[in-house]
Amino acid sequence: MTGTSETTIVASGGSAAADAGAQNWATRYGAEMMNTFAPPARLLVRGEGCRVWDSDGVEYLDFLAGIAVNVLGHAHPALVGAITEQAAKLVHVSNYFATEPQLALAERLLRLTGAGRAGRVFFANSGTEANEAAFKLARLAKPGGRILALEESFHGRSMGSMALTGKPAMRAPFEPMPGGVQHLPSTVEALEAAMGDDVAALIVEPIKGEAGVLELPEGYLAAARELTARHGALLILDEVQTGVGRTGAWFAFQHDGIVPDAITLAKGLAGGVPIGALVTFGAASGLMHPGQHGTTFGGNPLATACGDAVLAEIERADLVANAARRGDELRALIEGRLTAVPGGSLIGGTRGRGLMIGIALTRSVGHALFEACLDVGLIVSSPNETTIRLVPPLIVGDAEVADFGTRFAAALAAV
Repeated sequence: MTGTSETTIVASGGSAAADAGAQNWATRYGAEMMNTFAPPARLLVRGEGCRVWDSDGVEYLDFLAGIAVNVLGHAHPALVGAITEQAAKLVHVSNYFATEPQLALAERLLRLTGAGRAGRVFFANSGTEANEAAFKLARLAKPGGRILALEESFHGRSMGSMALTGKPAMRAPFEPMPGGVQHLPSTVEALEAAMGDDVAALIVEPIKGEAGVLELPEGYLAAARELTARHGALLILDEVQTGVGRTGAWFAFQHDGIVPDAITLAKGLAGGVPIGALVTFGAASGLMHPGQHGTTFGGNPLATACGDAVLAEIERADLVANAARRGDELRALIEGRLTAVPGGSLIGGTRGRGLMIGIALTRSVGHALFEACLDVGLIVSSPNETTIRLVPPLIVGDAEVADFGTRFAAALAAV
């Protein structure tokens, strides 16, 4: 169903006790869950394609996709089949042993990234963990060297990844952070001034998702590649949000025609099953040695089977090209027809690439617009008060683009 937030579909047919529990979910959440997140907006109970339903049976068009995670949408047969098939074989074996899904996914990643036979893959369980591995890679590359990162960046919430994150307010309650990290403005001039032979690595997001879908200046990555190579430093790209077809290329660095030393991946890699990866290129692949890093669950056969199935489906259905095409359509819709609807003056333009879109707002109404979207059955996010972020599943088609236009117009009018 499209064009309305109401539906006659029954969300679940559980017992009376379960239904009562669902009705009281907000109280249960507050009493049982640690106070680390804002109160949840809804209790979601099922999904299909680009749509989800809450415990009241209300349908939503999901243009957040678990924050760029559910690249195949919800309940996609390729992912459901991979989970079912692999769970009946092996779920976990420890890294004393190898499994075929682990090897297959590593081989596919090395092919898609272009790292090839000189590349290597380390599997983790999240983007934060992948960035922790990247931090250690930088330390091994040049012990004691400075690590450069960008202001307003986000690389995770564990201690090492948070030290890389360029948000002082996020770091402050947990200081002292691991040392040796310097945060720079996102300009080539600032990078040139900070770069030296004592720099071990530069880590950057090709597009800063959590900062409001902020793109790097034109030519930044090419300059970063030249400067890091000249000074013997690693260029590490955090592609946790931008990777896996999100920007209309398999990986965002491919838009710029450069070859990094390492990239980190997670989010869309297994379509919702927890996984992360560090992929190294060339000489950086020889830095890690046995005993220097590890993980209990990373690279388990269930997660890697799902990752391989998701990437195979993206290839089969040409969803990278779909991300580029649908992203162009959404930008044209947002910057065109939607600016003329009631409330359209709130739209100040768009940022990003492919299906990673930031809608700039002309007033500080991000949270209010987020709530208005929920009220009309549209799930988006507001990383700050002047931005709405869209990161829908890569499977979006004509119906979803049109439905987004209808629902977002209604939300704009309400605000």
